[in-house]
Amino acid sequence: MRQIKLIWDFRGETSAKTAEHHEIHLKEYINIEKLPLNITGFEIKNEMHAIAFMVVTDENMISVRDALKPHRGEIYSV
Repeated sequence: MRQIKLIWDFRGETSAKTAEHHEIHLKEYINIEKLPLNITGFEIKNEMHAIAFMVVTDENMISVRDALKPHRGEIYSV
């Protein structure tokens, strides 16, 4: 099954801390909704840009996208 990486972009001097904190909320959402998902994370792109992400399957993508409003998505490959 195809996996999709939903991405939230954060910019500015506090982007790294914001992305790190946002990942906590993504994990909480997975637990609350009892989703069969377990890949989340955050990445620091540079000092002014960081992302938080969650990997979902095609089956869960629409409901998660509509609920959490990611900024963008891409096909996930390991």
